Amino acid sequence: MARRLIGAGILIDRFVSSPARRAKETAEAFAHEFGQKSKDIEFVTELYHALPPVFKQVIAGLDDKDDTVALFAHNPGITTFANMLTAVRLDNMPTCSVFAAQSAVEHWNEFMAAGPEFLFFHYPKEPAD
Repeated sequence: MARRLIGAGILIDRFVSSPARRAKETAEAFAHEFGQKSKDIEFVTELYHALPPVFKQVIAGLDDKDDTVALFAHNPGITTFANMLTAVRLDNMPTCSVFAAQSAVEHWNEFMAAGPEFLFFHYPKEPAD
């Protein structure tokens, strides 16, 4: 999935992950593909089994110098949160899937209020174009 993003020209400035094993391993694999080190990943304990208010809090606290941030977390919270971001609805975010949304804001603490717009949703078993 990381290679698919790289191939599409997506640049990720910051990787933020739950410290739980599967999320951590996925974040490390993505960081490696993007040429970053595991030590550069920000691990946030609260993302383990997080509910949407935690995701909102984490996003609001992101560093404004980072334009694109990847969050690694768990179901069912990550699916619920993705469904809150835009009008696009998912039944489930499979392991290693990527849901992307954007907002034209200067500060991360404005992201949710700005009404993020859907960019794409990719998942590992997605049919080839």
